[in-house]
Amino acid sequence: MRLDKLDSDFLRYVLSHTTAENGRLPTLSEMSQELGVSIGKLREQLEVARSMGLVSVRPRLGIQREPFNFAPLVLQGVLFALGSGEATFQQISEVRRALEVSFWHTAVTQLTPADKEELREIVALAWQKLRSHPIHVPNGEHRQLHLKIFCRLQNPFVQGLLTAYWDAYEASELTRFATYQYWTDVWSYHERIVEAVCQQQYEHGRELLVQHFNLLANVPELSVLEGDLNHE
Repeated sequence: MRLDKLDSDFLRYVLSHTTAENGRLPTLSEMSQELGVSIGKLREQLEVARSMGLVSVRPRLGIQREPFNFAPLVLQGVLFALGSGEATFQQISEVRRALEVSFWHTAVTQLTPADKEELREIVALAWQKLRSHPIHVPNGEHRQLHLKIFCRLQNPFVQGLLTAYWDAYEASELTRFATYQYWTDVWSYHERIVEAVCQQQYEHGRELLVQHFNLLANVPELSVLEGDLNHE
């Protein structure tokens, strides 16, 4: 790969001197002497790299390369676009749906028996929350279930986009006005999807996945709220 396309002396140095498994880096002063670049410029580039999750700085450990994670790279852009109104949650939702449907078979066929059992446990916990007094909305379980289905997918870009979607979903709070009926419908679908996966009825599970995507769009309050968010 041509590293000259990467507009950062610091990141080019990182790629040339470390791997994800061996990520210890010298000090900025040492890099500056080696590269002939000012410490101030390298410090600015370091802060950008930190915000992207590509490196970390810890006491006694210094600067270290971190394993690649696409989620923090894309999340800031997604949140900025939603906050500015230059993009809508519906648009990022469409990307998420396309990814889950396209990579469905690849993902579910790689799930282990332990993964499938964990999916069942997530569904059971969600129902427990919905049937408790008072009722608790299983927002965390919603995220866990979908990300678990795709946890074995060996594609960091898909993994990162899906993770960023759920962070944006939580930040938007689109479901805070959803009815109890909405949540029971959602988890009825989730339960059927998980059972289809556990029974290796993968195509049936994909069909249920597609059907359940329509539930959010059919909640009137959510459509109104999304319009409000896009004009804030």
